[in-house]
Amino acid sequence: MSLNVASLFEAVAAAVPERLALVCGTRRLSFAELDARADALAGHLRAAGVRPGEHVGVHMLNGVEFVEALLACLKIRAVPININYRYTDRELHYIYEDAGLVALVIGGEFAPSAAALADRCPKLRHVVVVDDGTQAPGWPAGVEAVDYEKALAARPATVPMAAERGPDDHYVLYTGGTTGMPKGVVWRHEDFYFAALKGGNHYGPPYGTAEELAAAAAAGTPVVYLLTAPLMHGAAAYTLLSALLAGSTTVLLRRFDPVETLRLIEREHAVIVTVVGDAIARPLLDAIREHGAGYDLSSMKVLGSGGALLSRSVREEAASLIPGLYVNDGFGSSESGVDGTIGIGPDGLMRLAAGPRIKVVDEDFRPIEPGSGRLGYVARTGHVPLRYHNDPDKSATTFPVVDGVRWAVLGDMARVEEDGTIVLLGRGSGCINTGGEKVFPEEVEQALKSHPAVMDALVAGVPDERFGERVAAVVELRPGAAAGAEELRAHCRAQIAGYKVPASIVVADTVERSPSGKADYRWARNVLSTQTRRNDG
Repeated sequence: MSLNVASLFEAVAAAVPERLALVCGTRRLSFAELDARADALAGHLRAAGVRPGEHVGVHMLNGVEFVEALLACLKIRAVPININYRYTDRELHYIYEDAGLVALVIGGEFAPSAAALADRCPKLRHVVVVDDGTQAPGWPAGVEAVDYEKALAARPATVPMAAERGPDDHYVLYTGGTTGMPKGVVWRHEDFYFAALKGGNHYGPPYGTAEELAAAAAAGTPVVYLLTAPLMHGAAAYTLLSALLAGSTTVLLRRFDPVETLRLIEREHAVIVTVVGDAIARPLLDAIREHGAGYDLSSMKVLGSGGALLSRSVREEAASLIPGLYVNDGFGSSESGVDGTIGIGPDGLMRLAAGPRIKVVDEDFRPIEPGSGRLGYVARTGHVPLRYHNDPDKSATTFPVVDGVRWAVLGDMARVEEDGTIVLLGRGSGCINTGGEKVFPEEVEQALKSHPAVMDALVAGVPDERFGERVAAVVELRPGAAAGAEELRAHCRAQIAGYKVPASIVVADTVERSPSGKADYRWARNVLSTQTRRNDG
């Protein structure tokens, strides 16, 4: 059996059929039930004409249907495409067309928007709609729409396409598009398994065969994962698939609610609670502080973050609220998978342990010498994606082949200490050049968010006649808190160099982020560039 994600899941499901796989609301599915329902949807999609390599949009909130649709596509060697349900009609049309969707599995509440643009998506021919009580829209001629549960009515006699699958089948993950339009990262299944899912074992050596994986799942003690973020984002999908391949239980929230999260920790005895950076962690910690005494949270042992980094203040607060809690701040991306765990030292710098596959490279893709002090880009080799879908130019930059070796060169800038430890500085695309000095927004955001009145912050550069750019920040204060711009600047001056302190600070009711908690720097720059009242000190 090859290292194909669908086949690996089936091996685990066969090994632990009665074990609880998935919980969402009142729905509870065992591994056998989840596998059977995914088989049924896979059979339906294949009967509807979906062929290997074709792209199927998965456009819905978290739910058992999302997981079933993901697995069903993989089973028939089709490619599930994650759709951000917060996209505008223009953005939806872009991703439907860029991905070349031939089919769509969609929540009823999002179906009207999809139906309105379907006539401009000539490849789209089949839609499966999850009934949520929303009035069904009219679909254009040539697009067949069926109800989700009716699509599952005919159960296939055999597992769909089990013999035809292989490690070279594709898995495509669309990026969040926080600095531009989304891009589809094209992975081979085998590379995705090792890089994003850690070979089925986040705590030791990878499992090299389906038999080893299934045996480990059957012998291991299942752990309950509680996912707070939308599955449409990579970090949540990584966690979901990792939990399934470990034979563990995944608890999903339809939409993130801090107090509901506490209730689910108690009810399901969740051990690992995953978030995406401060945007989810801070409200969760506030709920623990205010309501935690009313819930039994003793099962919670790990707070895991992926897709956005946790600030030092949030790490410390989490550890103080839940004694013995382990905070795991994962570093990775859609373009590289899971690359390691971030540590923050007394100097406030973020560090990533050295590894054989993680390097810092210069603009010519040559590794930077440890201890040289030179800046470069974090890069990974080994199991990396093939390319961006439909974008050869960006593929050549992000996934270059150097001396016969393919690299994934990320946008994160860093330097390498003498012992090989990587010091992360921030995204190169967001780097602010103020009078020749380089400022990384993440460092300034960390300083701002350590102020007790600050709930969230985003930092970006704005035009300046003298220095080219100046550092500016959009800040969201905690409810009932007050802090003026000069107070916030004074707080920052105690932690970062003067040229990094925001010259302009705009207080907003809410800092806009994606549903998963990823930063929306386009929004921040727009707020900062259009704001007429600036406190420049």
